[in-house]
This record gives sequence, structure tokens and C-alpha cells, in this order.
Amino acid sequence: MKEEKKKAGCPVISVRDVSMYFKVPEESASSLKEFTVQLAAGRRRYRTLKALDHISFDVYEGEVMGIIGTNGSGKSTLLKIISGAMIPTGGSVQVDESQVQLLTLGTGFDRELTARENVYLNGAILGYSREFIRRKYRKIVEFAELEGFMEQKIKNFSSGMISRLGFAIATVRETPGILILDEVLSVGDLFFKEKSGRRIEEMIHSGATVLIVSHSTDTILKNCSRAVWIEKGEQKMTGNPGEVCRAYVEYGKEKKR
Repeated sequence: MKEEKKKAGCPVISVRDVSMYFKVPEESASSLKEFTVQLAAGRRRYRTLKALDHISFDVYEGEVMGIIGTNGSGKSTLLKIISGAMIPTGGSVQVDESQVQLLTLGTGFDRELTARENVYLNGAILGYSREFIRRKYRKIVEFAELEGFMEQKIKNFSSGMISRLGFAIATVRETPGILILDEVLSVGDLFFKEKSGRRIEEMIHSGATVLIVSHSTDTILKNCSRAVWIEKGEQKMTGNPGEVCRAYVEYGKEKKR
């Protein structure tokens, strides 16, 4: 792993030797009965999945740090650990969790509820009070461009409509001290992407410390001052976004050969 130069000052996020391991059954059971028989007979075998394996880096106040890697590399797991939603198997994270806002789209939507009901449900999951949602409801609907659709069940919505609603809810709050964006920079159609991109740029340039997770080099190069590349749970490189993204692209080309 290529190391970066040390920065002066105290980090606001310090990830130290973080690992996350899961036990995964080697053979799937087709029914509860089969699972019980396997368990009773001692035939239930597991392998260890290393979602994250000894990850370490610091993020300093006002930085925009990118985390890049292919799908399934552990990026979202790392964000959940940093935000306090998960406890790592090993290592530690030093961060003021009260300052953290994690933006990830579609979490907590119930497809059988209306869009209006899902605004309140999703907002509550993100930590908004009912009064806050009531005051911001019109702003959410207008930003999502869903006037006239809010009493419909979202199971009838297109994926783009759901993404727009999730983005509008997630970004309606004032920017916190530490902002974590989990693949939220490619929402909706071309015109909504431009609008959502402007909103994210406002949040990024508000002085917050920002973590952006993406598998897109364009996103990392456009927005970040430093980058971490994580591949299949292993930290490959940390440093200048241009250098990190070049190495990531070369890795992808090698895999295709």
C-alpha cells in the first residue's frame, strides 16, 4: 500500500487498523428444516469473509476525502463503522458521531406506504423530528419535483422518482460538521443530476469535512482533495486523487485482460 505524507494538526476522523469480518455459510440451506438438520448434525460450516482488512487513514478538518473501489469492496461498510452504525471486528475509529451526517439514498423506504408517509418515515430514520419534517415538507416535494404524486404508493414510482425523493429528504438538513456521502452524486435524469450536483457542491464548500464514496473516478477527481482506494476489503493506496485514480483505472484494465 502506498502511504501518504503526514499532515499537520489533529484529524477529525481517525481510522486505525479497522477490520470487519463476517461468517458466511459455505452451503446454503433451502429450508428451515434443512438448516436445523445441518446445525444439529454439526454439518454447518462457515468461511470468514474479510469485508475490511486493517484499514487506516486520517481525515482533517475541511478536507474532502474520496473513498473509491469496485462494488463489494467494503466502502459502505466502512462508512457505517465511521458513522457509528456498525462496530468493527478489530481496530478503532475516533470521530465525534454527533457531528456526522450519513447520506445514503432509499434507506428505510416502505414500498406499501405513500410518498408523503415515506417522507416522515425516512426522515425519522435520518434523525429528523416530526416538526422539522413538517416545516421542510414543501421544500422536499419541490426539490424532488414530485408535486401531485405524494399520495401515491412509492411501489408505483420509477427508480428515478424514488432516488429524487431520497436525495431531497437526505439533503434538506443544514450541513453538519462531518458529511458522509454514499453514492449519492448520480441521482435521477440529466437535469436532476445537475441540480443535485449543485446542492452537493454547496454542502461540500460549506466548510464541512466530507467523505465521498464512489466507484466513479470522475466523482473523486472533481470533488476530492485526497483519496483512499479500497479493493475487496484491502487498502491499496492513499494520497493524491489523480495518482490514486490512475492506479485504480490501471487495476481495472489488468483485470479485463
